[in-house]
Amino acid sequence: MDDIDALMSIGAFARRVGLAPSALRFYDDCDVLRPAHVDDVTGYRYYAPAQELRAVLVRRLREAGMPLTDASVVLDGTREEARAVLEGHARRARETAASAQAAVEEILRDLPGGAHRATVRLGGAELASAVRQVAPAVGSAPVREEFPVLGCVLVELERQEVRLVATDRYRLAVRALRPFSFEGAPCRFLVGVAEMKDVASWAMRLPDVRIEVDQQGVRLHGDSSARDLPTVDETFPGYQLMLDNLPAARHRIVVDRTALRATIAAAGHDEPITLRTGEQQLTIASRGSVTSVPAAICTGPAVCIAFDPGVLLSALDAGVGPDVLLEISSPFQPVVVRSADQGSFTTLVMPVRDTAADE
Repeated sequence: MDDIDALMSIGAFARRVGLAPSALRFYDDCDVLRPAHVDDVTGYRYYAPAQELRAVLVRRLREAGMPLTDASVVLDGTREEARAVLEGHARRARETAASAQAAVEEILRDLPGGAHRATVRLGGAELASAVRQVAPAVGSAPVREEFPVLGCVLVELERQEVRLVATDRYRLAVRALRPFSFEGAPCRFLVGVAEMKDVASWAMRLPDVRIEVDQQGVRLHGDSSARDLPTVDETFPGYQLMLDNLPAARHRIVVDRTALRATIAAAGHDEPITLRTGEQQLTIASRGSVTSVPAAICTGPAVCIAFDPGVLLSALDAGVGPDVLLEISSPFQPVVVRSADQGSFTTLVMPVRDTAADE
């Protein structure tokens, strides 16, 4: 047993290791940190200097929010066991923090009473490119007349990314940008597509653009110029719910974007275009007859799916790079159209029924 003269009272030991005496009694009861000596008469607990390292580790683990069951493994398990527990706890802590941040940002964004203050800075060319990619997904003039919100671009400002979103109910385009800086609270606003295209032309040659949101509205700053950005008071469809509920892709097609676009354009816009996969081959047909068999990489079971050619062409035109990836869950669910060179841009395209292919 340690020299009784070298032992510390529970109060002195608590001050040395940064734990409350009540916590030390609790860890004794849990068999996590037993005192070096307990007086048989008084029941007083005494601790040895050699126990300081263990006590400090207990404190650090508890400050990190680790349950005692896991803390015991770190304290008394093997090095491999301790590492596995610590890495697992760190991963769960990151996931919990991310979920909490997302929930708080959503609540802040939806608080009644309107305006939040936010300032975000991002690249001018990147903003212009994002507008170019999402703008084709807004509704046509007749659609906008019936549903004005579908003629708008949704702009979402958050700390980690800025998103531009547009939809006409048959397409959904989402482009995410990484801001240079962000201050304030997350917020969102709607802007008419014509105004957003005007912003893109203005921002294209600017090294960076600063977006300011406050109770007076939205303003853009670049170099020595500034401009107000008119917003629209409408409610944008809940696009995030659609993205979150997308089924897993069962079929994937990777094909040359230019070749696919040329084939669809040559087929005309009057009839649906049908894509059929099988035996690592992509067949494209229009009006029931084969139009083209472009080189492609097809994975998953064979599938036959039809599109409105104009809608699919718009999605292809918005992409960048030589290749396009189509992720298909079923012939009746939205299809994700991605570019290998622009992972931050996602387009959803609704398939259609091709009566000629059914015959």
